[in-house]
Amino acid sequence: MVEVTLWGSLGAVAGGKNKVEIEAKDIRELFRKLAEQYPGLEPLIDRGIAVAIDGTIDRDTWSKELPKGSEIFLLPRLAGG
Repeated sequence: MVEVTLWGSLGAVAGGKNKVEIEAKDIRELFRKLAEQYPGLEPLIDRGIAVAIDGTIDRDTWSKELPKGSEIFLLPRLAGG
């Protein structure tokens, strides 16, 4: 079980929850379970969500393991130019 902080609009889409606990071994499983529990997150996941584990942002590393006791933040990706 890991505690995940949903930053910004992600929390609003998850029914106003800023923190959730999910049983997941890696980022892929985390995203799958979040989409099952909070279907409104799925389009945002498909567009891209940045994952910060213990202060380091991991990009496009869906197989990265989630260490127990880690601080995990999900952030919507910013686009622009």
